[in-house]
Amino acid sequence: MDPKLEERSTELKNLGNQELKSNNFDKAIELYTQAIDIFPTAILYSNRAQAQIKLENYGLAIEDANQAIKLDKNYLKAYYRRAVAYSAILEYKKSLSDVKIVLSRAPSDKNAQVLEKQLVRIINQIKFEKAIAVEEKGSTIASIDFDSFTVESSYQGPDLDIKVEDKRVSVAMTQEYISNMVDLFRKGGKIPKKHAFAIVAAANEIFKEQPPMVEFGLKRPSTAAKELQLEEAKKITVCGDTHGQFYDVLNIFKRFGKVGKNHIYLFNGDFVDRGSWSCEVAFLLYSLKLLYPQNIYINRGNHETNDMNKVYGFEDECKYKYSEKLFSCFSESFNSLPYASLIGQEYLVMHGGLFSSDNVVLDDIRKIDRFKSKQPPKEGIEMELLWTDPQESKGRSASKRGIGMQFGPDVTADFCERNKLKAIIRSHEVRMGGYEIEHDGKLVTVFSAPNYCDMQGNLGAVVNFTLKDDEYEVEYATFTHVDHPNIPPMNYSKNNFGF
Repeated sequence: MDPKLEERSTELKNLGNQELKSNNFDKAIELYTQAIDIFPTAILYSNRAQAQIKLENYGLAIEDANQAIKLDKNYLKAYYRRAVAYSAILEYKKSLSDVKIVLSRAPSDKNAQVLEKQLVRIINQIKFEKAIAVEEKGSTIASIDFDSFTVESSYQGPDLDIKVEDKRVSVAMTQEYISNMVDLFRKGGKIPKKHAFAIVAAANEIFKEQPPMVEFGLKRPSTAAKELQLEEAKKITVCGDTHGQFYDVLNIFKRFGKVGKNHIYLFNGDFVDRGSWSCEVAFLLYSLKLLYPQNIYINRGNHETNDMNKVYGFEDECKYKYSEKLFSCFSESFNSLPYASLIGQEYLVMHGGLFSSDNVVLDDIRKIDRFKSKQPPKEGIEMELLWTDPQESKGRSASKRGIGMQFGPDVTADFCERNKLKAIIRSHEVRMGGYEIEHDGKLVTVFSAPNYCDMQGNLGAVVNFTLKDDEYEVEYATFTHVDHPNIPPMNYSKNNFGF
C-alpha cells in the first residue's frame, strides 16, 4: 500500500469520526466509504456500521460488521455493533451470541455487560409470555369494569361522560376536555386512569368500524360515490412519523391549523415509541378522533406493534405512567387501526411502502383481515405496508433495515398505473428536509418528527391537499423542532440495547 494512500484513508476516517460525533451520519458514511475504497480496515467498516445504526439502517450495519470481522476476527467493536443491530431488528439470540463473544474476551466491558443483561431479560420475558399464552375468549378492553374506577382526587379538570352498553364504550369528548388535557400534559401531569382506559376503549370502537383502507377526500363530484366527502372540509393535512414528540405535534396544529370541520388530518403511523411523550401523543390523537371522528384518521405504522413497543419505549412508558393493562388496551387498539388511506381515489397513503409482488392491487388492501391475528404477520402485504422502503435503482432488493425489502421507481410507476393513482405517500424514514419527492414524482416520503430523537437535526414536514378547479393541489410545508422539557428519548425504556 502506498503510504500516501494509507495516510489519505486515515485522514478520511478522522473526518468521518468528527461527523459521527456531530450527528452528521450521512456525511460520516460518505467519508468512511471513501476511506474504505482506498484502504479497507475493520475499524472503518465498524465505524460505518455505527453510523448506519444511528440512521436505523440495521441491515447495512450488519453487513459492515460482517466485513469488519472478516478483516479482523479479534476486533470486538464489530461484534458489539453487530449485536446492537441484531437487537434492533429483534434478532435477540443472534445479538446475545455476539455479546458473549465480546465478554469472553473482554469480561469487564461495561457496554457489553449492560446489553447482555437487557437481552437475557427480554429473551426470558418472551419465553415466559409464550409459556403462559392462551387463546383469550374476549379482549382486554372488554374486561374493563369502569364502575370499579374512581377518579383520583388530585384531578381538577372537567369530567368525561363515559357510557358502556353491551361492553361497547363511548365517550362524549369535548374541546374543553382536550384543552385541559393538553395543559395538564404540559405540566407533567396525567389524566385519571378511568379516563385513560375510556379514551382508548372508545377510540377502538371507532377504529374497528373503519375498513382496512379508509377512503376519503374533499368534496368533488367525480369521486363522490366512492369515498367519504365532508361538505365543509377544505383542506387535508398528512403527517408522517411523530414518535412521541408531543410538543412538536402541538406545534403542527399551531402552525398548520387545528383538526375541525374545515380541516382533515391524517397521521401516517409511528406516533408512539422513541419519544418520551408517546402516551400524551396517543391520548391527544385518540381524543381528537372521538371529537371529530370523520376529520382525523390514523394509519398503523410498524411501531404500533408489540415487538417494537417492547424495545423502543412505549410499553415501559405506559407501565410507568399508567399500568401494564393500559398498554394491553393500546395494543388492542393498534390492531384496529387501518393499514392505509386513499385520498381522492388518487393518492395512496401507507406507512411503509409497496409490495414484493407485482400483482397487488387496491382491492387486496381493502380485503385485509386485520383481526385475524393479534399482531401483523411477519410476511405478506400487511408487513410490507408497514416496513418497505424505496430505492433509487429499478427492481427490488433486500432491505437496508434487515426487515422487509426495497422497491424501485419502476415498481412505483407500475403500481400507480395499474391502480390509476397519481402518487404514493409514505413515511417510515427520516428525511433531513422533512420530505422528499422520489421515483419521478410518483412517491413522496414525509416525516414529521423534527430533530428526531433530539439528535438528527432534521426538519419535520407535512403534505397539504386542497382543491382548485376540481383538481387536488399538493403543497409541502416544513417546520423545525420546538423546545421540550429536559427528558431524553426512550427515558422510560428498560431495553436501550446499546442504541
